Amino acid sequence: MSLNPTHKQISEAAYLQGELLAATKHEYIDGDVYAMAGASENHNLLSLNMASELRAQLKGTPCRAFMADMKVKVGANFFYPDVMVVCQKDDANEYYKNAPVIIVEILSKSTRHFDQTDKRLRCQQIPTLEEYVLIEQDKGEIQVFSKKHHWQSFYYYLGGEITFSSLGVTVQVEDIYYQVNNEDVIEFLQEKSS
Repeated sequence: MSLNPTHKQISEAAYLQGELLAATKHEYIDGDVYAMAGASENHNLLSLNMASELRAQLKGTPCRAFMADMKVKVGANFFYPDVMVVCQKDDANEYYKNAPVIIVEILSKSTRHFDQTDKRLRCQQIPTLEEYVLIEQDKGEIQVFSKKHHWQSFYYYLGGEITFSSLGVTVQVEDIYYQVNNEDVIEFLQEKSS
């Protein structure tokens, strides 16, 4: 996401209508619209792996995993999380959700600061949110902020596992990094095979 607004301030209704027609996704923050850049191969793989792991383990429950194109409404703002899970009926609008339990962001150089600070703090105000997850794409490191622990963060690395207590789901860090090409993953796989 570029941190420069693409237009003058607009209304929430105008933003939502514009997103239906836009060729590029935009986030809506405090009345400003911000274009989102395309994602790298590692970014896509991490999003897909995380959503797939969660979706597979949540089968048969009311929880649903969403990726990239589903917005979340946070107050008067709209973001496109890389992955989110919604467990309660949330049919207010077919293009965004209001009540995620987990939000996952894949960090990149252009979004790192915003995802770690302003976006995280805004999302932590969502009453249903239990965990906010930041996944590094350039190294094997995942940071999970937990509401149950007063939004304290916990770090997870290749070879370990993460239990998302809000969902009762445990995921191997290695499975989240499946087919991702970075130095940590390459080194981990070499050590594992020797």
